[in-house]
Order: sequence, then C-alpha cells, then structure tokens
Amino acid sequence: MSPTPATTLELRRPSAHVAEVWLDRPDVRNAFNEQLIAELTATFEALARDEALRVVVLGGRGRSFCAGADLNWMREMAGYSRARNQADAQALADMLWTIHRCPVPVIARLHGDCHAGGVGLAAVCDVLVASNTVHFCLSEARLGLLPATIGPYVVRAMGVRAAQRYFVTAERFSAAEAHQLGLVHELSPPDQLDDRVAALVAALVANGPAAVRASKRLVQDLAVAPIDAALREETARRIADIRSSPEGREGVSSFLERRPPSWT
Repeated sequence: MSPTPATTLELRRPSAHVAEVWLDRPDVRNAFNEQLIAELTATFEALARDEALRVVVLGGRGRSFCAGADLNWMREMAGYSRARNQADAQALADMLWTIHRCPVPVIARLHGDCHAGGVGLAAVCDVLVASNTVHFCLSEARLGLLPATIGPYVVRAMGVRAAQRYFVTAERFSAAEAHQLGLVHELSPPDQLDDRVAALVAALVANGPAAVRASKRLVQDLAVAPIDAALREETARRIADIRSSPEGREGVSSFLERRPPSWT
C-alpha cells in the first residue's frame, strides 16, 4: 500500500518487501518544515500497515541527509503563540514516535550534514550506515533552544555521557566519533554507501519476517524494562510463541534439513 503522493518525500518500492523513503528538499538540505513532518508521519503510518514489508531505507536527496529545522519555518514559529508552538512540537514528537514504532527495521542512510532534528531522525532508525565524511551536530543550544523532542531517542542511541556533552556544547562531531559512541553502526566511503545499505537490506530480507518484527519490538521493550520475574516470564512467552509458530517451525526445519527457508 502506497501513501498519498508527497511533495517533500520520494517513496520508492524496489520490491514488495523493501521501501525507500527519501527526504526530497535538497535546496534546504532536507530541513524539516510542517509539511515534511506531516508527510513523514503519513508515509510511515501507511508503511506500518503493509504486511509484506520487511525493511525501510531512509535517506536524503542532494548534499545532506537532514540539516534540522528549516530556517524559514523557525522564523515563522518565533511569532507563534505558546499553544501553536506546543502543537508544532507535538507533531514532531509524534512523527519521531511513528518511525520509531515502525514494525520493520528502518535503515538510515546518512551522508553530508546530520544536524539537530536530523540527528533525532537518524536516532529513531534501527541501523545507521554513514558516509565517513558526515558531520553531526546537536546545535539547538547555540540558538537558545534545546533538543527536547529528539532527546529520548538520541540519549538512548549515543549514551548519557556523550549526550551530556553534545547537548550543552553544540559542537560538531565527526562520523568517526559518532561511530565510536555507538550512534552510527557502520562507516563507509561515500562511493560504497549504497552497496553497504544494499547488503544490509539483503540480510534483513533473508531472515524470518515475523522473527525480525518480533526482534525489533523485543529490543525496544527490553531497553526500558527492569530484569525481574515478570520480564523473565514475558521473554519466555515470546520465544515459546515464535518457536511454535509456522515460521519458527519452518526456520528450524530448513536449518536441520540444510535447505533455504520458505520465505526466501
């Protein structure tokens, strides 16, 4: 199922199992405005309902992945009422949550600049592959603002200690530093970035579709859960459910019989 055609996004479907979502405002380095936020939300809501989908790639057209908020939009927001500012911030928070809760893995393809809200957009993705020339910056404090709506995801992605520094200093940091912090999973030379993304897409499509969806949800739930009796019971229930499912039985049988599983 494809969402309504967008004017700030490009949606491609190389196959029934793969979707590519491209931020398509290259003249402003794919910066957020009200329309882009709304279209990202609607697009990922539609993709979440697609049962054939197994992976989404999120990237940006032009010179950058995402440079944060559009300056013209920020200029408009300066004149908004407190209530209108709250509504706009809530729309951004809801968009990030929608991507975060997409039932299939989302791969972020990062190049150029990844600043402010762009860092948050990357942080809600599950796997981050970056060109080794990318520059990151949580620049909000420099403008007298703070990275509030993106904060929960960025803190989880880069860690508390790193966030304590970069939230308050607004320093730029390199792709190598982002990789060292764990924000970025893999670095690539610019001319090999698409090949690395394609390899990850192929790896995900080769795995059990239900198992991948369940594994993504498991990580999100475990990240915030105390390790107690209730969690032990819940994780036992989840593995029992998938072991006894048709996909689980097929996966084990195909492994033992040394043949490809049916979903490939």
